[in-house]
Amino acid sequence: MSDADAGRQLEAHTLHFAKERHAPVARRPLPPHHLARPRHLGSHRLNNAAQDRLGVKRAHPARLYDYILGGKTNYPADRRAAAAAIEAFPDAIVAARQNRNFMHRATRWAVQEHGIRQFLDIGTGVPTEPNLHQVAQAHRPDARVVYVDNDPIVLTHARALLTGNDAGRTAYVDADVRDPDRILERAAATLDFGEPVALSLIALLHFITDADEPHRLVAHLMDRLPPGSTLAVSHGTEDFDPPTMRRLAEVCRAQGIELALRIRAETQAFFEHSSPALELVAPGLVATHEWRPTLARVGVPQLPGTVGRAEAAVWAGVGVKS
Repeated sequence: MSDADAGRQLEAHTLHFAKERHAPVARRPLPPHHLARPRHLGSHRLNNAAQDRLGVKRAHPARLYDYILGGKTNYPADRRAAAAAIEAFPDAIVAARQNRNFMHRATRWAVQEHGIRQFLDIGTGVPTEPNLHQVAQAHRPDARVVYVDNDPIVLTHARALLTGNDAGRTAYVDADVRDPDRILERAAATLDFGEPVALSLIALLHFITDADEPHRLVAHLMDRLPPGSTLAVSHGTEDFDPPTMRRLAEVCRAQGIELALRIRAETQAFFEHSSPALELVAPGLVATHEWRPTLARVGVPQLPGTVGRAEAAVWAGVGVKS
């Protein structure tokens, strides 16, 4: 396939999903090979026109994260940014994996210990199995999950996310966290806001600068959710190793990615600005690897002391709305 053909094919996929994203999700069973990432994204170079349309000439946090986690949906700009980030912060791969593991454990907690059956995951990123809906529906088959992202590359992967089981349901919303009303309006097609919802903001808020008032955005989302709803947040910080993380922020900024690292008090404020304030569940706000490690997947234990806070580099916590 030529570069031009690859570009036209990717554009066709993007337009196809864009037309469908506001329509009810049709439940169509897919053969196993549909769960893999579309091969044309990773195996062919895009022509210049396609690159401009999809924004792949500049690094994107979702694709950089995908590369660090060993994924295939990334481009030269993302790989260059990842290389620079790893040079500044050699434990970036450890931090990314610990962050992902926290998301899995927070989801298991919400389902198994808090009885949640609805999830709103904002800043989904490129699908990396197991995805949130796979974790949730493994324990509660009727769980409903809405994924939200605004990257056109993620949009092309929506079908990989729009899979579930016979009882559950998944959907995708193309929106930015800076537009919470659009997110809530679109998510209402799948989620019942009369019942508790688990809001998941994993490794997202440190890409939202103070100028966009991230605390106000989170409070606005939580204020629309009913009592019993939960908020899971993970957020990069310089608290554990200030020189290294400040260097990482500078490197990211040079690559066109703003990284707003926040100290513990600023991160905890995401749970306090809602009305009423959220109650942090034990063990409170801790480094990702310290949050309920016993909820790790059976058979994959993590020995104490194998990861330190400076390697994790991320605060994490879950709060409950009373």
